[in-house]
Amino acid sequence: MPFADLADAKLNYRLDGPAEAPVLLLSNSLGTDVSLWDPQMPALSQKFRVLRYDTRGHGASSATPGAYTLDQLGGDAVALLDRHGIARAHVAGVSLGGMTAQWLAINAPERVNKIVPCFTSAHIGNADMWNQRIAAIQAKGMVAVTEGVLERWFTPDYHKAAPQVIERFRQMLLSMPPAGYCSAIAAVRDMDLRASLGRIKAPTLVISGRGDLSTPPAQGEAIAAGIPAARFELVDAAHIGNVEAAEAVTKLLLDFL
Repeated sequence: MPFADLADAKLNYRLDGPAEAPVLLLSNSLGTDVSLWDPQMPALSQKFRVLRYDTRGHGASSATPGAYTLDQLGGDAVALLDRHGIARAHVAGVSLGGMTAQWLAINAPERVNKIVPCFTSAHIGNADMWNQRIAAIQAKGMVAVTEGVLERWFTPDYHKAAPQVIERFRQMLLSMPPAGYCSAIAAVRDMDLRASLGRIKAPTLVISGRGDLSTPPAQGEAIAAGIPAARFELVDAAHIGNVEAAEAVTKLLLDFL
């Protein structure tokens, strides 16, 4: 299990694919880990040097104390690229990872080729909603939110069709460090990229899910509308659409990148 030593944290990462291939950086969603991208790896690792990692506070990466910011998480991604001597990369991310992709294209455009924000938003909800979630987890642990999160992550039909996948993600959520998860919630709570989208010059593909209740298609459309010449695509899935609609998302990624 390789780790990248950053200034104040260790990031668990995986690096797959031909050494000479273009680099693709993959960032995970709130509440998941590096395995989120497993459905895409057989295809992506044939065409790209794929660098994926556990966001700070998730999986095997450090759960450093204090509220995180998107600036901090975006800085982690830049530091990870630096750690591997990677000057530029394509970037794709789901949910929180999609916010990180947008941040990189806005704040470190020289490090980005193309970006694919998936099942994400430039601004989500209000502070009270996120603070209530933090308080619930602080009081009762991850069990307080796990079932509600799973209901929003996957459509009812997928819950029935793939119970083994649902169980895998249930265990993933339950194993999240509560403090790290709450710290990452703060980054989502305080994030508002709407006014900066016009600064994104990287070619952009935004992917949304028809059944996504967490970041509905209108939020993906708003990202695409705010970025010059961005493209918008819709798939039949809820919030973790790269899993539920794995084949469709993989094809969109390959075709665009």
